[in-house]
Amino acid sequence: MAVTQKPLHTHMQNQAQSTQAIGIFDSGVGGLSIFNCIKEQLPEETLIYVADSLYAPYGDKSDEEIIARVNIIADQLISQNCKALVIACNTATVIAIDQLRKRLSIPIIGVEPAIKPAVIKSKNKRIGILTTQATAKNQRFLALVDKYKGNSEVYIQPCPGLVELIESNQLHSTTFDNLLNSYLELITDKQIDTLVLGCTHYPFFSDKLKDFLSSDIAIMETALPVTEQLKRQLIQHELINQTVELVKSF
Repeated sequence: MAVTQKPLHTHMQNQAQSTQAIGIFDSGVGGLSIFNCIKEQLPEETLIYVADSLYAPYGDKSDEEIIARVNIIADQLISQNCKALVIACNTATVIAIDQLRKRLSIPIIGVEPAIKPAVIKSKNKRIGILTTQATAKNQRFLALVDKYKGNSEVYIQPCPGLVELIESNQLHSTTFDNLLNSYLELITDKQIDTLVLGCTHYPFFSDKLKDFLSSDIAIMETALPVTEQLKRQLIQHELINQTVELVKSF
């Protein structure tokens, strides 16, 4: 039986590319929750993180503005020879990832609210999603909700102002607590038993959620699923870093 082997130059090319960095970006510090998960799960990879804080939040920007920023940042990361990109932002993912995938040939992983696992998790089939304003009205996001909700009731709660306060280091302020609590009151009035964090900034206030919400309400975020999808894509495209450093003992 004939055995088909990959050309040597292709193997060497893939091996060289596998040591290149993974680019990760968000409209600020929110994507660090995903960055930290990737760093923990894929410690052998080199990561470059871009926090676009100057243009944060994306949630109150137009689609055209968000697409323009995403393309500028992606091109900068590509210029640094990144082998894959992670859009660590829910708003940027739902608005800009499709056009970005058409522009670039490398793996591009986005962040989408954990609607499907939330539907599986929920017992009473009443699910809340905290999002930015831009995500809440985005048709791609709404189509995703409609696709996976099945017979569940899904309540979308836009949370304008939260990202701005996190970015300005006011996470532990009374202003932040009052604003967050006003949104949580609206969503918990729906008798939800599962809450999806639809923005990568939102895991930063997970402790506050646990203080406010009943222990019966499950909280769903996306850092681990995104990391697992990134790993699958790297393996599929033979881009995962398998470089082994040899340590000599004397």
